Amino acid sequence: MTVPLHDTAETSVADVAADVPAKAIEGRSPAQIAWVRLKRDKIALAGGVVVVLLILIAVFAPWIVDLLGHPPNEFHEDQIDPLFGTPVGKWGGISKDFLLGVEPVNGRDVFSRVVYGARVSLLVAFLAAMVAVFIGTILGVVAGYFGGWVDSLVSRVMDLLLAFPQLLFTIALISVVPSKLWGFTGSGVRMGVLIVVIGFFGWPYIGRIVRGQTLSLREREYVEAARSLGAGRVYILFKELLPNLVAPITVYTTLMIPTNILTEAALSFLGAGVKPPTASWGQMMDKAVDTYESDPTFMIVPGVAIFITVLAFNLFGDGVRDALDPKGNR
Repeated sequence: MTVPLHDTAETSVADVAADVPAKAIEGRSPAQIAWVRLKRDKIALAGGVVVVLLILIAVFAPWIVDLLGHPPNEFHEDQIDPLFGTPVGKWGGISKDFLLGVEPVNGRDVFSRVVYGARVSLLVAFLAAMVAVFIGTILGVVAGYFGGWVDSLVSRVMDLLLAFPQLLFTIALISVVPSKLWGFTGSGVRMGVLIVVIGFFGWPYIGRIVRGQTLSLREREYVEAARSLGAGRVYILFKELLPNLVAPITVYTTLMIPTNILTEAALSFLGAGVKPPTASWGQMMDKAVDTYESDPTFMIVPGVAIFITVLAFNLFGDGVRDALDPKGNR
C-alpha cells in the first residue's frame, strides 16, 4: 500500500516539532523593563558613565595622583612668580608635569587637589543621602500607614525642619564642635558634621514623597489581602509597602546627591567645610576669589568639576526617573 506524500510530510513535520523542546514564555521583571527603557535614553547613559568615572576617580585617587600628578599638599615654589605670586607660564601653569596648572602662592598641583576634592564631595554627598533616605523612608512609611496623630506629628516636624536655615545652623555648629570627636580629628570631624547635618535636614524632602506614596499604597488590594489573612503591621510595612517604594526612593536619591554636592561646596566656600590642607572644590574656589583676576584658571577648574559632576548626576537621575515611571512614554 502506498502512503500519500502529503501524509508523509505531515508526519515528518510533527516528528521534528516533537523533538524541539518547547520554550517557556517568560515575562520581564520590573527591573528588566526599567533597564530597557534606560538604555534608550542616551543622554542618561552618558550621565551614568560620567558618574561611574567620577566614583572610580574618587576611589582610586592615590593611584591616579601617583601616576599623573604630584602629592596634593606638596609645594612647588619654582612654579610661582616670586614677585606676583602667580603661576609661571600661561593658563595657570598648565604643562605636561602639571596637567591643570598649579595653585597660586604655594604652587600645589591643581590636578591632584581636584582629584582628592572629588573624594570629599562624593563621600559627603553619598553618606548624607543615605542618612536622609534612611530617616525619611522610615518616618514617611510610618506616618503614611498609621495616619492620625502619628501622621500629624511627623508632618509638623517635617514642616519645622523645612523652614529651618540649614546653612546658618551648619556654620554655627561647626564653630562650636571640638577639633577631636569620637576618635576623629580635624577634617574628619567636619566631614562627619556635614554628613549628619545635611542628611538630617534633607530627610523631610524624601519623607514627604514616601508618605504620599504610602497613603496611596495602603489602600491597595494586596495590602487588604495581607491584612485579611492576619498579617501584622510590621509585616505589611516591610514586606508589602517598602518593596513597592523602591522606585521613588531610588529616583529621589539620585536627584538628592547633586544637591548635597552643591551644599558641601557652598559650606566649604563659606569656611564651614573640611579644614585645610584637605582638598575640597568649594575651598579651592574660596581661595581663588583673591587671585581670579590674575589667574582665572584656578577658579575655572574646580568650578567646571562641580558643574560636570552635578550635571551628570542630574541627567542620570532624570533618566532613572523616566525608566522607573510606569506611566512614562519613553
